[in-house]
Amino acid sequence: MIALILCHFVLAACSVPLVRRLGRYAFVVLALPPAATTVWAVTEWGATSDGRAVTWSWEWIGTYDVSVALRLDALAELMVLLAAGVGMLVLLYCASYFTDASPQLASFAGNLLAFAGAMLALVLADDLISLYVFWELTTVFSYLLIGHTSERKKNRRSALQALTVTTLGGLAMLVGFLILGQAAGTYRISTIVADPPEPTAAVSVAVVLVLCGALSKSAIWPFSLWLPNAMAAPTPVSAYLHAAAMVKAGVYLVARLAPAFADVPVWRPVVLVLGGATMLLGGWRALRLNDLKLVLAYGTVSQLGFLTVLAGAGNRNAALAAVAMILGHALFKAALFLVIGIVDHAAGTRDLRRLSGLGRTTPYVHAVAVLAAASMAALPPLLGFAAKEAAFDALLHGDAADRWMLAVAVIGSVLTVAYTLRFMWGAFARKPGVAVTPVHRVGAAILAPPAVLALAGLVLGPGVGWTDHLFAAYADGFPAPAHPFHLALWHGFGTVLLLSAVTWAGGAVLFMGRTTVTRLSRRVAWPTADSVFGHLLLGLERVALQVTGFVQRGSLSGYLAITLMVMLFGQLAVLVMDRPWEEAVAPRVWDVPLQGAVAVLTCVAALTCLTVSRRMKAVVLAGLTGYGTAVLFVVQGAPDLALTQFCVETVSMIVFVLVLRRMPVRFEESIGTWRRALRIPVALAAAATVGVAVWVAGGSRVAEPAGAAMVEEVAHHGLKDVVATILVDLRAWDTMGESAVLAAAAIGVTSLIYLHRRGETALSRDELQGETAWALSGRRLAGLPQSGDDTAPERSWLAAGSTLAPEHRSIVFEVVARLLFHPILVLSLYLLFCAENMPGGGFVGGLVAGLGLITRYLAGGRFELAEAAPLQPGLFTGLGLFVSTGVALGGLADGTVLHAWTYHGHLPVLGDYHLGTAVLFDFGVYLLVLGVVLDIVRALGAKVDRQIERAAGALSPAPDTGKGERR
Repeated sequence: MIALILCHFVLAACSVPLVRRLGRYAFVVLALPPAATTVWAVTEWGATSDGRAVTWSWEWIGTYDVSVALRLDALAELMVLLAAGVGMLVLLYCASYFTDASPQLASFAGNLLAFAGAMLALVLADDLISLYVFWELTTVFSYLLIGHTSERKKNRRSALQALTVTTLGGLAMLVGFLILGQAAGTYRISTIVADPPEPTAAVSVAVVLVLCGALSKSAIWPFSLWLPNAMAAPTPVSAYLHAAAMVKAGVYLVARLAPAFADVPVWRPVVLVLGGATMLLGGWRALRLNDLKLVLAYGTVSQLGFLTVLAGAGNRNAALAAVAMILGHALFKAALFLVIGIVDHAAGTRDLRRLSGLGRTTPYVHAVAVLAAASMAALPPLLGFAAKEAAFDALLHGDAADRWMLAVAVIGSVLTVAYTLRFMWGAFARKPGVAVTPVHRVGAAILAPPAVLALAGLVLGPGVGWTDHLFAAYADGFPAPAHPFHLALWHGFGTVLLLSAVTWAGGAVLFMGRTTVTRLSRRVAWPTADSVFGHLLLGLERVALQVTGFVQRGSLSGYLAITLMVMLFGQLAVLVMDRPWEEAVAPRVWDVPLQGAVAVLTCVAALTCLTVSRRMKAVVLAGLTGYGTAVLFVVQGAPDLALTQFCVETVSMIVFVLVLRRMPVRFEESIGTWRRALRIPVALAAAATVGVAVWVAGGSRVAEPAGAAMVEEVAHHGLKDVVATILVDLRAWDTMGESAVLAAAAIGVTSLIYLHRRGETALSRDELQGETAWALSGRRLAGLPQSGDDTAPERSWLAAGSTLAPEHRSIVFEVVARLLFHPILVLSLYLLFCAENMPGGGFVGGLVAGLGLITRYLAGGRFELAEAAPLQPGLFTGLGLFVSTGVALGGLADGTVLHAWTYHGHLPVLGDYHLGTAVLFDFGVYLLVLGVVLDIVRALGAKVDRQIERAAGALSPAPDTGKGERR
């Protein structure tokens, strides 16, 4: 199973070279994974019909009992056949529907096949969390497919609308899944269905949330607005996603969970009321539309409501009818959508008012449409008739709520017959006063897929009994009724057949009075859900603008004050309500008096920041608070933390200084006395609250500290540095996530300096025609050697020292930078490799190496930095992430991500040594941090220097490449 799913995604990733080489015929190759899946599902038909299940699982998050689990049972068998079989036919249809010149054909092909893989995984998933992941993958790929022609505003809006509605429903569903998993003690779906949790209030809330996700996916009112607008997508997308696959996901989820939760009090009211309302509203709306595709779209909405009613009714016979109707609906609706695509291609329009005479000019297309439409109208001997008979019988012999739903189903079926006749009349009939629509020849290749689907509905009508064994294997999960229903084409004359005759007659009457019905429908029409959605979005945007204008006044200190006050009141509310300090151990003022002295000096430096008006002084004082914190770490006996804090504070101060070059010397925001008097208490109160919260958290420990166990575990492996081992081994997941966040943050910040490209451009000294940025930003000092003077220094201690004006050179600084650069790099490597037994690590090692590069930049400018680090920062950052991720994934060879191993060896000169994955992982962190520091220095240092020089005319004109930088 997993191999088939992966084949979908792997081949989807190869869609670009396939389309480039084969053109539209690449769809034939891309149809191979769905075809193989269909063959596999057919071979498993017997096993699943007998009630057996094919399973596969891989433990994902073992601590929380989350795994990637797949399970093929009777219901999944049906859905796999639909997702794979219809998907295969749609892909083959695409080979004739598109041309080699169709825009973005490769991306469309890849997205369509990837959607098929996600849908296949969704219906096979036997874990709630895995199901949610694949659920959202179908949402993402449907967004890409609906918005395929992104040049059109309608496509973009429709794609965004579908994404918004289904994603919000999916998030609600995720919360419901988490509650259900906690209530049941497992996330395994088959286990939950076999032994559901007690119907508590929490379970009822979870059921409602899960239904929100299912109903939004299947376009059930009030979430039905997105499906008709999604018809902006190409016709193959409509035939697959909106007839056989994506919209069936919600119905599938209802059917999957109904055996366990149909008895929960909130289940049936939600499912029956909303499903019935959707069936009526969708069918009524379809009677007044003129676009054939929209007629089918609202018909789909109507029948999805009917399917939801059957799947969620909660009894065995209704469940049997539901799965039969799911099959029948997928076959006839996908065929009709594909027929619309053929009509649109052949006639150039889908407007039923302009189409005339296609029944004679395209007889084979007409025949296929008649078969599919007859099944949709539930005419014998089609599969749609057998499924509708089963549905009417199940509702007729159910309880009072089921009989009410029977009345709704009969009315909805009348509407179905009416819009089916309207569809066939509009697409193929000869209309008085309308000229015969000219069409071009329809090839057999494009007609074959809908013909196969329509013929399947014809064959499975008399042969519906073949499916009874499989469908009953699912339906038998409900309590057995006194008289179990069995699928068959003919059950004799009776009430059910009479109701079917009523629907045919009623539909025919509505169709014959179509002019009056259309006029009445438009007169009593409510505001469309799409209009309501648009007004809601507009109102939300206006509210957001008002709130933004009120809150965001351009004052950073104001933003910080608001943040602190929210945090302050939130923490105070928790502390006052819980009063956790009553059982907490009283804190000690200090362990040694030196801690108190350092703390007082640190606080003095912080408070002094409030009195200064120059930015540089504020930066220095803020830096002193960081250094004071590092000294506290030293006094406390935490050298790892202290070393990291010293390095981080040093790099931060240098970055601040680089930024301040482009900012005014003094703070521009004027702060009155009363505002300062207000801000100081807020800041002090926030600090005190955080301090109390930290004290309470530390004093509220109920479990045994993990420190002793970690020390023992580290010593067991012959290591001494517990902190470094925690970061790269015991909690390597955290370090990996933090590394990725660090890289993303650095790239985001430094990208503000660039407009189109991040690559360093024109670092050659030949471009410099005047003075460097440092000479431009400084003052000429009398009495100092100038450029060209005989008294200027003759020797350059740096590679790019000649680019500096002599009056701005410091020989002492150049000598120190030259002498210390390589020792600093060696020190950084020492800190990297000694981390197992002494203070150090990849993070602090990368910072130290970055400080070495910063020293070269400060001593010699941007050309010196280019000489010292000729490689791009992105290379270091990407390589670091690659190494860390590679080490993490390498652990899969032993069964789990980030599994640690150690290799022991012997070298002739060095002696015994060992190499562990922790060191390799830390090396990745080292490279990443080095790349981040280098990226920041290049962006805020070298790049800003270059901008200053260009603004002063000191650079030669850059060639116009269309990829300039921000001036």
